[in-house]
Amino acid sequence: MTERDMIEALLRRVEILEAEAEIRRIQARYMFLCDTPCPEYGVRDDAHRVDLIMELYAEDAVWEGVGEYYDGQFGRAEGHAAIRRHFEGFWGRKQDPSLLLNAHYLTSEQIHVDGDDATGQWIHMQPWLFSDGTALLRSSRLNNAFRRTDGGWRITRTRTENVFVAPLTENFAESFPTTSVLMRP
Repeated sequence: MTERDMIEALLRRVEILEAEAEIRRIQARYMFLCDTPCPEYGVRDDAHRVDLIMELYAEDAVWEGVGEYYDGQFGRAEGHAAIRRHFEGFWGRKQDPSLLLNAHYLTSEQIHVDGDDATGQWIHMQPWLFSDGTALLRSSRLNNAFRRTDGGWRITRTRTENVFVAPLTENFAESFPTTSVLMRP
């Protein structure tokens, strides 16, 4: 192998590592923005939260819940406008009991980069705590797709499939924040 070939091979490897790192940040940021209370500094309200989430998506992206449990619950949204409506519907409706805490934990990561396209798989867990003291633990498999654009990597597909939903004991968590201190300057 010539020195030039070695340099080109190293450059390709660095590009893949940089792509994986950016995709990892995008997926983690998406989950972070979906947490309740929203921990992102400077987020004024849920409409602003949705704007920030939409910056992560390509114009032609798809968001879908799949499998026997999520097909009817989440459905499929194709394109920026439909995905925006999906998120506006989630945060725009009054819930009773209200959601007090929702935190996403990602694990079992696999990212596969192929030029300007990539896929990523994760398993995520999330506790949900409600104002009436009820709580549940939800786990899903994520099989997402990404594309490199002029503005960087964007999500082209969010596909989530239920692994399980389990009730937690009443008042499962006895101390949790009403707002995130990360939101303060």
